[in-house]
Amino acid sequence: MATESQAMDVYQETADIETATAAYAARFSGAAGDFFLARQTALTLELLSDLPGARVLDVGGGHAQIAEPLVRQGFAVTVTGSDESCRQRLDQCLAAGSFVFQRCDNLHLPFADRSFQVVTAFRLLPHVERWQKLLSELCRVAANCVVVDYPDRRSTNILYGQLFAAKKKMEGSTRPFTLFTRAEIATEMAAGGFTSPRFRPEFLLPMVLHRKLNNRGASSLLEKFFAASGATRLFGSPVIFRADRRR
Repeated sequence: MATESQAMDVYQETADIETATAAYAARFSGAAGDFFLARQTALTLELLSDLPGARVLDVGGGHAQIAEPLVRQGFAVTVTGSDESCRQRLDQCLAAGSFVFQRCDNLHLPFADRSFQVVTAFRLLPHVERWQKLLSELCRVAANCVVVDYPDRRSTNILYGQLFAAKKKMEGSTRPFTLFTRAEIATEMAAGGFTSPRFRPEFLLPMVLHRKLNNRGASSLLEKFFAASGATRLFGSPVIFRADRRR
């Protein structure tokens, strides 16, 4: 049942509807898409290696990019979506009964405090207008840790304003997004009681270039070189981070 404050707040966050579509999934198809998802999955599982089989809430995860590998690794996964359509890809990728889907407002999650050991949100934060409220909700329902991805300002994204039109022309389909700094993320997480964030940048080169290259082997070699040089750690994006509840 909604609280009085929730009833007064009629704002509905629906940014996850687009990322749950087949058109969005096509952005992660082919050799480049396989490369993106393999890297994202590897970093996420590494960050959760100390919590095998944990109860996970994947907020706005109708794209199935996180839910699918977590279910296959034995995690107990619940996914939220702002519309019933957000479960379509989940049903296509996962066996019936292997996950729980909850339709709800992602800014007012219908779960008690600390209901899940792990709370994740991927492909969501940069598209949410009230992103501070989203992070606050993630923190509220997480007992152990929160894991989220975001585009970092300290990267080639620094040219976002100048290059967005070119990016849209090259990709054919993209949408505006918000850039963040590590300090901004750490500050908001600390406000929710979560500290010691661990940041894992994914790539140094812009994803649009990897999409145009569309060669998993070549992309892997390039990114291994940049990672070994230390450049990815300093300037890579998007970034996956984990923050733990303050003890």
